[in-house]
Amino acid sequence: MINNVINTYLFQGGSPGGGLGIFLLLPLLFIAATFYFQQRKTKRWQEVLNNLKNGDRVTTSGGIRGLVIALKDDAVHLRVPPDNLRLEVAKTSITAINRDEEEKKTA
Repeated sequence: MINNVINTYLFQGGSPGGGLGIFLLLPLLFIAATFYFQQRKTKRWQEVLNNLKNGDRVTTSGGIRGLVIALKDDAVHLRVPPDNLRLEVAKTSITAINRDEEEKKTA
């Protein structure tokens, strides 16, 4: 049935407007492009999380800011000021890495 609709509207010009068939494909192309770019963004962020190292300053989804002091497969140990608490948080909860803040201090 779908093949009949596609053949009628796209290839045979069966729609009254003649060129309206391409407008059937535009939403599908938009959705496919959205999924593609979202997947690329997710892969890049996963690479960033895998490249975390000791000394990086991070912010978690709960708003906790701390210094990475140890790494595990799926967790990170943070040193959190002002009392230098040691917290273990999931890597997936990290939402930001603030490396450039440290570079500004040394410059």
